[in-house]
Amino acid sequence: MNTKTQSTSASVPSKVKSTLIERLDALYEYDREPVHESKLQGWRTFIAMFASEHIAGTEFVLGTLLVMHGVRAVDVFGGLALGNLLAVLSWAFMCAPVAVKERLTIYWQIRKIAGPYLTVVYSGLFALILCLLAGSMVNVSTTAVTLPLGIASPNYAAGQTVPSVPWILIAVGVGTAIAVLAVLGFERLAHFAKVVAPWMPFVFLSGAIASLPSLGVTGLGNFWQIANEKIWTGEPYPGQMTYRFWHCVGLAWLCNIAQHMGMGDVTIFRYARKWQMGFCSAFGMFIGHYLAWICSGVLCAAYVHSQRAAGAADPNPTPGNIAMFGAGYAGIVCVLLAGWTTANPTLYRAGLAFQVATPNWRRWAVTLAAGILMIVTACIPAVLHYLDRIVAYYGLFFMPLGAFIFIDFWLFPRLGLVRNYAQQRGLRLSWPAAVGWFGSFGICFVLYAKDQYASMAWVNSYLPTFLSRYKPDLFLQVLPAWLIAVSLYTVCSLIQQRLHPLEQEQKI
Repeated sequence: MNTKTQSTSASVPSKVKSTLIERLDALYEYDREPVHESKLQGWRTFIAMFASEHIAGTEFVLGTLLVMHGVRAVDVFGGLALGNLLAVLSWAFMCAPVAVKERLTIYWQIRKIAGPYLTVVYSGLFALILCLLAGSMVNVSTTAVTLPLGIASPNYAAGQTVPSVPWILIAVGVGTAIAVLAVLGFERLAHFAKVVAPWMPFVFLSGAIASLPSLGVTGLGNFWQIANEKIWTGEPYPGQMTYRFWHCVGLAWLCNIAQHMGMGDVTIFRYARKWQMGFCSAFGMFIGHYLAWICSGVLCAAYVHSQRAAGAADPNPTPGNIAMFGAGYAGIVCVLLAGWTTANPTLYRAGLAFQVATPNWRRWAVTLAAGILMIVTACIPAVLHYLDRIVAYYGLFFMPLGAFIFIDFWLFPRLGLVRNYAQQRGLRLSWPAAVGWFGSFGICFVLYAKDQYASMAWVNSYLPTFLSRYKPDLFLQVLPAWLIAVSLYTVCSLIQQRLHPLEQEQKI
């Protein structure tokens, strides 16, 4: 009797575990083959996904950074408008058409043109940076949870490089919730986005409007004057470099270059019914990267102004602080969910990227492993402090290989070159892709670093005069990097295919 009872009770956990694993394994995401037509999504899905992902925790950070970098009001309103328009056009005309034609993740498209070795390098490093970016969003959401609890968020500018233990425990809880949602796959992400996206813009807008009187704004008549005098003053905060019009254009257009011109979002748009759904990115850009950046700039300036008026030496304008100041607990909830809505699809992409480097692992297990890494990076305050720099390096380094997909798809047939040459020849590594990738990054990084790092100053003595006088910001290097990368890749591919032509029957 006792033996039978023990046997029965012992079998229950095993059955539950087996059922859970089976359910997780059933969350198939078409990781290595085209998405089936029955899984394609409509306009509402992509409007919601872009609106939720780009009306996000980063908006509280980047809008604040623009104020701290001393942009002028005209730079913000004009530069962000132009930059976001260029970003929408890049998604609509470059990324979405290729995604709909191929319906493969970026990682398996890169494998066809660059070979498995470069694909593994790209995927592994890309997954790491995505975990870091998702971690920054967990950090943002955690500042929203800790503020009402009276737990101070770390102030990196004041030398606080490690959060408190209670702060870390809350970050673990927030990160765990995000990781579980990412494991559930694309359809769950889309459903979550549809639920939270509609009301977040109103919190940004209402918080900014409520904060304006504290800056002295009494109506539209004196808004522009106050905007220039107290919000976007043209004077950077101590320790920050000055941003101007083209910096705003570059930040708005190129902060997501790895996703549009670098083709990262073919992984998302492979589920789209039509390529025209690329224009759904406008809901993310003009509501998130335009309206929300401007609103968070207002919130930042109002919060700093009020804290300095109260005698605070270091106001520490964290997302939680400025949202609570402008919109109360609704702002806190908005910050929490805004961090989630960016971290979820980012971690989803990271899981897919890691799976390319770990092909024998289940997708859900890889995504959970990426979630652990995300939580660790969330507890590093420097990540949030240097988020604009991290985003720029992210675009500069990872954009080229994705850009080759665009060139291979549209340009190569017109030049008489074979598409997916590495796949057709069975190459482990495509040397034109390697030259284009590392060559473009190396050239553009050196041109930036020669004036930013003392150890690189010697480079100026070996450069032509026009290049030694060239002093670009990191964001403004991303577009030249795209042009250099595709030029190197195309020229090297011409040489490669002339030296080693494929037989006609092998061509696509």
